[in-house]
Amino acid sequence: MSGNVKLIGLVLALAVFVIIPFLFFGDQLEQMFTGSGAISILQNYGNFAWIVAIGLLIADLAFPIPTTSVMAALGMIYGPALGGVIASVGSIISGLFGYFLCRHMGRPFVILMNGEQAVTKGEQIFGNIGGWLVALSRWVPVLSEIIACMAGLSRMSFPVFFMALLCGSIPLGFLYSTIGYLGGDRPVLTLVLSAILPFGLWLVARPFLRTS
Repeated sequence: MSGNVKLIGLVLALAVFVIIPFLFFGDQLEQMFTGSGAISILQNYGNFAWIVAIGLLIADLAFPIPTTSVMAALGMIYGPALGGVIASVGSIISGLFGYFLCRHMGRPFVILMNGEQAVTKGEQIFGNIGGWLVALSRWVPVLSEIIACMAGLSRMSFPVFFMALLCGSIPLGFLYSTIGYLGGDRPVLTLVLSAILPFGLWLVARPFLRTS
């Protein structure tokens, strides 16, 4: 029971760490990137807009960047295909950063603060359903960063994490890039597709991995 309590405390602490920037910078960044803000920012960088966009998607680990607005802007600038590729790559790199940063730097500190039992419990959870958590979390703000970091802290199998990350990030990137290109605004349809596509891809992919 104490291991479960400590694990919950660890998740809450990580959530607070991720949410704090939203409290300080959320409104300002949302105003900057919503509407035509994201595309205006990227267009200022000309041929390097794609690099800036990937950097912004990675920066979402530490700052409340409206990533879907950035992905939609990529669709407006580069079209749904190339824009989707760039958006997917940025989301994938962001997830990898969170995973490896916490895997190689955060675990000793977490063990010191929460004990080996809590970390072991987290490893068990991510060993059982980690793939589902990673794949489905990519379309949820804040939660995607928390899950990627928790996967690293729990030393989730990298092949499983990476495949799940692909299943979540690729449909997300192409979906919002296409929405940006078409200029559509259908929040309900977007929400449904963002949930179904990662679920379906992971359902297909997981039999090819030894563990899930």
